[in-house]
Amino acid sequence: MTETGSAGVLRVTGQGADPQATRLLHRAREARLTGEPSHVAPRAEIDASWDRVVRRGIDPDQSPESELLEADEIEHRRRSTALGELMPLLRAGLASIADAAQQIMVVTDTEGRVLWRQGNTGVLRRAHDICLEEGAAWAEAATGTNAIGTALAARVPIQVHSAEHFIRALHGWTCAAAPVRDPRDGQLIGIVDISGPASTFHPATLALVDSVARLAEGEIRTRHLAEIERLRAVAAPILCRIGGRALAVDVHGRLAAVTGMPPVDRLPLPKSLRPGPVWLPSLGMCRVEPLPGGWLVQVDDAGTTPGAPRRVVLDLSRPRALAVHVTGPLGSVKQRLSPRHAELLYALAVHRQGRTASELARDIFGDATRTVTVRAEISRLRRHLAEVLAHRPYRFGDGVEVEVIRPEHGADLLPHSRAPVVAEARTAARTT
Repeated sequence: MTETGSAGVLRVTGQGADPQATRLLHRAREARLTGEPSHVAPRAEIDASWDRVVRRGIDPDQSPESELLEADEIEHRRRSTALGELMPLLRAGLASIADAAQQIMVVTDTEGRVLWRQGNTGVLRRAHDICLEEGAAWAEAATGTNAIGTALAARVPIQVHSAEHFIRALHGWTCAAAPVRDPRDGQLIGIVDISGPASTFHPATLALVDSVARLAEGEIRTRHLAEIERLRAVAAPILCRIGGRALAVDVHGRLAAVTGMPPVDRLPLPKSLRPGPVWLPSLGMCRVEPLPGGWLVQVDDAGTTPGAPRRVVLDLSRPRALAVHVTGPLGSVKQRLSPRHAELLYALAVHRQGRTASELARDIFGDATRTVTVRAEISRLRRHLAEVLAHRPYRFGDGVEVEVIRPEHGADLLPHSRAPVVAEARTAARTT
């Protein structure tokens, strides 16, 4: 299948059995490898993946083989992921269908390492030839463009068929994969995939895989709600006896009960939380005590906070995993960022002396009059980062050390951003 895109470029999909499309895809990849201009290109998702793997130096003639994880390491990773609890659902939803369709179901962790596979016996034997087996690495950095690795890189469901695979050894295969996220915190927990010989391609496979991935997320959500209800039943009588502000949250910071303060959806918690005093960016100094399935958090309203945090790390290395890490006297917390909030914090990191609302509006929108939007977004940021963000002008607080982690290639900084302060940085990176 083909379609004409911008600048007259012919976009080609390898889906189906069209031999002309396959030939065009081969031509497009050869042009990419030699750096020659071409009026033929793969569809946008594959085009972006090819760019990534070319930059990584992946050889299209290499073998997809990788060093397998040891059996005990595979078992450790299985026990460490929520996907293990979901395997009965995934097997019921996909494995039997894959078997009947002459395909196999593959489930990987967040590194693209295969933890489970099941399906047609004959295809399982053929999969051994391309190292699609338990413990193998299927991230793009190891195996080039493929549904598992590209779904990991792009964080979206994707189907990769035949010559759309960058490595030639995979051209006889078709695969469809979808990411599975933990609805409690939005974090990726793994990839669900169906793979088989190219002759087994069907356009509905991707929708099937994606729907089963969403069912898996729904199962996690249902179990979590039941856990929250149990925690609430334990915490409610305790909170009734507490004076001042306090919350009961699960281990992910999700609210079960609250007293003396407005409710919040989620309280950001340090990764290594222990009972006792702890500084939390959104609340200040608190005292934490364990509850079955969570924590009791009592806010210290006596003003004994030992000081503001000393270090902020703004991680912009991955456009789909933007985050800020705040380290204080008693520990550290991580906060996921929206693209807009990442732009604002980047602008403040670049201009440590501070920015007025109009200057930030010019940095972000190229329009100094959009101060209302800037003030609203800064207000949302300060809900979680009040201890490190100062105002009049907007800036990181005095004494706060700020580090920005940029992508490996400076030109990839917030690639979808149109903010002038970001565009200038990308331009500077390309010219150096």
